[in-house]
Amino acid sequence: MAYLTGFHAIEERIKASAAGCVLLAAKPGPRAREIAGLAAARGVRILRTGTNELDRISPGHRGLALEVDDGGPSGILTLDSFLESVDGKKNVLAVILDEITDPHNFGAILRSCDQFNADIVITRNKRNARHADVVAKTSAGASSWVPSVEVANLPRAIEQLKKAGFWIYGADMEGGLIYETGLADRVCVILGGEGAGLSRLLREKCDALIAIPSLGRIDSLNVSVAAGIILYEIIRQRG
Repeated sequence: MAYLTGFHAIEERIKASAAGCVLLAAKPGPRAREIAGLAAARGVRILRTGTNELDRISPGHRGLALEVDDGGPSGILTLDSFLESVDGKKNVLAVILDEITDPHNFGAILRSCDQFNADIVITRNKRNARHADVVAKTSAGASSWVPSVEVANLPRAIEQLKKAGFWIYGADMEGGLIYETGLADRVCVILGGEGAGLSRLLREKCDALIAIPSLGRIDSLNVSVAAGIILYEIIRQRG
């Protein structure tokens, strides 16, 4: 069970999937009452509770907390069902997050995935950022819209994607310049974790490595910033 307390996070989760949600409300202000009205219209159960209870859940609340099953969107549950759903479709974009442990980075990446229309985000079970409320707040609610799936084995998932016609690109400073790489059709981008970058096993599975040109003195971009630039370039190339 997880709780979302950011206004945008709560609102977008209710809009995306209200099933199984419970809204806890304690002395809400005008904005919170507006969200409570949306919840009521979508059939969300609303419970009046004390401020102390919400303080226990999240000291940063503003009068509301949304109880959810997992903190994420409903929809695609397996990689197999995703691949079946895009069978025959061109210009499909998958994103693999390899050991992204900072929930703020995780949320920011999901926000970019939503803006640049990523078709799915793939992560490994229990190895990535799992702080639902922080992720939801940082993503401005995008975590409720971006289709995602957890897998037990990322190298095996990459093999499934390859068999389905995806080209696999790993983001790495030693790669070829991204704007010189053709990124149309079925593309999967792998983003490595903070500090360590791509793991060896996933690097070996890549068809190519891609890099963002840099003119600065610091050796690399934050992974969430890099994600936005890479996803934009893919959309740009697709016209």
